[in-house]
Amino acid sequence: MRFLLIGCGLLVRELSDAITHSPHLIDVKFLPAGLHNSGGQPMRERLQQEIDSTDCSHYDAILLGYALCGMGLAGLRAADIPLVAARAHDCITLLMGSREKYDEYFKANSGVYFRSVSWTERAAEMHDQLPANGLSQDRAQLVARYGEEAGQYLYEEATRYQRSYSKLTYIRTGMDFEDTFAAQAQAEAKEKQWSYEEFAGCLTLFRRLLQGNWDSDFLIVPPHHRIAATYDENILRTDPPVDTKPVSHPRPE
Repeated sequence: MRFLLIGCGLLVRELSDAITHSPHLIDVKFLPAGLHNSGGQPMRERLQQEIDSTDCSHYDAILLGYALCGMGLAGLRAADIPLVAARAHDCITLLMGSREKYDEYFKANSGVYFRSVSWTERAAEMHDQLPANGLSQDRAQLVARYGEEAGQYLYEEATRYQRSYSKLTYIRTGMDFEDTFAAQAQAEAKEKQWSYEEFAGCLTLFRRLLQGNWDSDFLIVPPHHRIAATYDENILRTDPPVDTKPVSHPRPE
């Protein structure tokens, strides 16, 4: 079989690993890592653009290397071939390996910020690709541009999210050079005065997506149907095309 993978640039290493373990022919488009932070609508619009521009005659399915990610998948419409995505709230689920591990960890921990190989490697890239109205997290840069007082204020606003965190968890997935990235994550936690922990994740959801092993952990969207959020443990569901009309049956005489 031949698949097109549309993948998040934040997950290049993990998805590339899955490609090497797939028996199928895989073509891939990696989108910028910053798309992850652009909001649900911009992410959905960009993904739909990529889906609609695909020559479906070349492929058996389009695979999404994304999770729901702030509703970025909700509303996406399949083209003339199936669309497949993992049932996951965000990429932390993908890195941990299951919805069950994700739920268990979040119930036991609060105020946690996550890192992984790609999250650590591409952190600066994600900040560089923020929307035009996004704020830099470089204090010196803000002060140089706006002056001491205004720059300090903007820096505090840009880093406000960090105050809700007290812990950094690094998710290990067995990738090469992982000790280097884990050390960087630990240094980041120390700099921000957060506690540090490591979690044993795995790449099974990435590999099963690319292997075509689509059980209940995956949503298979038929041609021209749409993805919708369920707000329950299933996370995603399939909706019929918006232009589908109910079938009318003649009443018996």
